[in-house]
Amino acid sequence: MDNPFENLHRLFDNTFTGMIQAREGFAPGMTAHEIGRITNVSTGIARVSGLPGVGFEEVLKFPGEVYGIAFNVDEDEIGVVLLGDYWQLHVGDEVERRGHVMDVPVGDGLIGRVINPLGRPLDGRGPVVSSDRLPIERPAPPIMNRAPVTVPLQTGIKVIDALIPIGRGQRELILGDRQTGKTAIALDTILNQRDQNVLCVYCAIGQRASGVAKVVATLREQGAMKNTIVVVTEGNDPPGLAYIAPYAATGIAEHFMEQGRDVLIVYDDLTHHARAYRELSLLLRRPPGREAFPGDIFYIHSRLLERATHLRQDLGGGSLTALPIIETEAQNISAYIPTNLISITDGQIYLSPSLFELGVLPAIDVGRSVSRVGGKAQRAAYRTVAGNLKLAYAQFEELETFARFGARLDDDTRAIIDHGRRIRACLKQPEFAPVSVPAQIALLLALTEKLFDPVPLDQMRKAEQMLLKASLEIPLEMRKRLEGPDKLNTEDRETIIRIARQALGCFQPIRDFKEKA
Repeated sequence: MDNPFENLHRLFDNTFTGMIQAREGFAPGMTAHEIGRITNVSTGIARVSGLPGVGFEEVLKFPGEVYGIAFNVDEDEIGVVLLGDYWQLHVGDEVERRGHVMDVPVGDGLIGRVINPLGRPLDGRGPVVSSDRLPIERPAPPIMNRAPVTVPLQTGIKVIDALIPIGRGQRELILGDRQTGKTAIALDTILNQRDQNVLCVYCAIGQRASGVAKVVATLREQGAMKNTIVVVTEGNDPPGLAYIAPYAATGIAEHFMEQGRDVLIVYDDLTHHARAYRELSLLLRRPPGREAFPGDIFYIHSRLLERATHLRQDLGGGSLTALPIIETEAQNISAYIPTNLISITDGQIYLSPSLFELGVLPAIDVGRSVSRVGGKAQRAAYRTVAGNLKLAYAQFEELETFARFGARLDDDTRAIIDHGRRIRACLKQPEFAPVSVPAQIALLLALTEKLFDPVPLDQMRKAEQMLLKASLEIPLEMRKRLEGPDKLNTEDRETIIRIARQALGCFQPIRDFKEKA
């Protein structure tokens, strides 16, 4: 039997022998660290000297775990955009290079979380678990890696899905004056993706904390946070955080797109982003241009929105759909930032304060709204039933304006106005109440066939609800065909018209067109 003391002695000998070999094999190396000094601190920016090797947009570390991005790389000093509280920074403090550009954590662990652009959690649910880190600024996919936009992104909003369709991989601008329902449209679109296998990223840029809390609470109540990531910068955050927020959110979304998933990203809103960039540029003494914005204001938005696309099938077939939001002033869509975004995006949804005041919600001005992808990304059944709807609605709006002057109208004109009023009534929709594809097609077909014309205007809401309830009787096989790429055949059309007639048969016809007009 072995002596336990001999075994212990042998163990110590082996251990010390290994330590001696490790010590003899160690060769101390020299690692160079560039350390700079703060020469000036202002609101949201700092000027640093003594870092000759720093690169553009490289991350710098300041005392107190404050980070910054090298923005102006001059011969004598560096203009740095700060990404945190700067009140504890002083002239003479040390600044350290990090050797990499700004990146953000990505991965499935972010789904359902509320984070800031640096990837730090804001929801009090512990640290964020990520599988990788990606740079927030990346080149947009080249043209040869892109595929045409052919698959629709259903918003659940009747007027958009019927008249201004959005495709997966498209960039559709939402613009209008403040308090006209821009965020509500984006939220309804996110809520409608719950069962569509579309991941959503909501990026709040410089919003009030109470407003962001309300949005997050709505997403939780409606069960949409399970497929949503919220990236937040509040109004009291440094302008540097507001500037990088949309790029960080896009980096997170691109990770899922490259895995072959369909992603929807909402930028709410890019007006605050442009103002934050203007503030930083003026503080860094960059030359101002129109409305005091710097000359590259168009470029910062174009390089952001060009990353939204639909990839080829051999690259996974994923898509990134962007819904940027812009706030206009006094309905002026020809201002600098709105015209920039209109020219960058593939269409716009314009919300009119006049319609909002009249109670037409959502307050979408169909005449000023357009989707440049349009019917190519719309289901064939929609094109069959809603093809002439936009023209009929445009004729009605023109004639309604003319009729306000008290002109004498003939019977045909009265009929067009009467029909147009029912179109407008049917396109109204309450918030957080998305409508399914079969129900929308039944409603639009009833409008096209003028089945709503006998219904009194004050009973239109009740008639619409009865038709939506009756649409649940559409057979399952037909529902699948309506949600597929096939056109609406004659048999299905007759079935839907029959169901609509039965639902609307209880309403009495209008006897006096002149009185109603």
